[in-house]
Amino acid sequence: MINQTPIDTTDEVEEVLDPEELGEIKRKSVSGALSFLLRTALLQGIGLAAAFVLSSYFSPEDFGIYGLVTQIIGLLVFFSDIGFAAALVQKKDEPTLLEYRTAFTIQQILSWVLFLVCLGIVATGFLEQKTGPAGNWILLSLAVSFPLASLKTISSIMLERRLDFSKLVIPQIVEQLVFQGLLIFLAWKGWGAMAYAYAILARAILGLGVMWLIQPWSVGLAINRPALKSLMSYGLKFQLNDFLARIKDQLFFLVLGSWLPLREFGYLNWSKNWSMYPYNLTVQNVMAVTFPTFSRLQNHKAALQKAIEKSLFFITLAIFPLLMGMAIFIYPLTQVMTQWGKWEPAILSFMFFTFSIGWAAISTPLTNTLNATGQINQTLKLMVIWTSLTWILTPILMYFYGFNGIALSAALISLTSVLPIFYVQKLVPIRVWDQIWRQLLAVIVMGGIGYLGLDQWVKSLAHFGAGVVITGLVYLVILAIVGWRKMELEFRSLRSS
Repeated sequence: MINQTPIDTTDEVEEVLDPEELGEIKRKSVSGALSFLLRTALLQGIGLAAAFVLSSYFSPEDFGIYGLVTQIIGLLVFFSDIGFAAALVQKKDEPTLLEYRTAFTIQQILSWVLFLVCLGIVATGFLEQKTGPAGNWILLSLAVSFPLASLKTISSIMLERRLDFSKLVIPQIVEQLVFQGLLIFLAWKGWGAMAYAYAILARAILGLGVMWLIQPWSVGLAINRPALKSLMSYGLKFQLNDFLARIKDQLFFLVLGSWLPLREFGYLNWSKNWSMYPYNLTVQNVMAVTFPTFSRLQNHKAALQKAIEKSLFFITLAIFPLLMGMAIFIYPLTQVMTQWGKWEPAILSFMFFTFSIGWAAISTPLTNTLNATGQINQTLKLMVIWTSLTWILTPILMYFYGFNGIALSAALISLTSVLPIFYVQKLVPIRVWDQIWRQLLAVIVMGGIGYLGLDQWVKSLAHFGAGVVITGLVYLVILAIVGWRKMELEFRSLRSS
């Protein structure tokens, strides 16, 4: 299955990469990735702690209200960009000020149109019938954040193109601290789902201010036809891919949210959000670094191959034990934390979502590679397959298994994630199995030990904590036995940058 054919350096599309240029890209990528990961680890730690607290204070209905509104916003976000941000990052040459201003102008127009759309949704009263007044206020606060977010897009793109990830994450840290801090405080005060509305507004305003302090730019309005055409040639394909993703995710979950009882949708939203924390900590963070990096390397196959393989190795090194640990200890947590007992009906869905995230840890970096190297047509094919399967398979499984069938469908569809491997191997002969088998073996043993000790982990918080430590050590020991040499080489290559 894995193509071991060496790269043909005589290929006419292969460019000779200047060693100094390669060294600079590698240095910025590695230092930026490490800095970015450390800071975003703080962000995810804050988010995880907040989710833990909110799971104690909020009801399943509160999570259901917020989840339903965010699905509406997630669908509308598609129309606020039309792929210009990705096109500017992926562009080989440095974008001109006219291109930046053209993208900014279009985004501002679209963001205010979407604000008016949200006002229209509120006016119909449809949302309030399902969520009560809190849903309307959350939607309005997210609507206001549309134009505010578009005001910082160009600054963010400039930082990404310079691979200056250490600065890029600073506004995110401020936003996370403000959002989660205010959310916890208001939840503690008994505000319920309304707490989200105030936290969202505070996050948007402060995030914009910090971004403009870090990366100001010459703001201006312009619509230049040649610049618009250049951006749309890539952006529309990228946005079509994003559109299919939103049909698969946001639109589908919006339909589910309008059909399922609010409590069941709350269980679904809670289980999916919790399963996403390891993904956000690892895959999303690495993708934020690798997309602009892979774009710079798209015509240098040897360097690109190494970069892809390293990203797969380090992502799976971190995410596999996190996912397995969460899958093992979610049930014991509901037993030793009395406030968490209300989430026990969501455990099965959580397990299925966790399984699907494990596959996504491999497939997502590879689809990201296709986008970064301009192979957007291949990504479109994948999204058509995944979207079709979601809309066909999920209703069938939901009919037989209720709301748990939704997560089961996600787990089964995730098995098709082998397809991006074949697409990327046509471009670059990556060795996927060699990057993941050690972590996979270690995590399987870890899971076995965790399962055997379930009767012990549920006895008390002390037993629970001991179980976390024991299973974590098992993973590290097995990994050291089978992969010490590999880890030594990979970490040494990072230090050599």
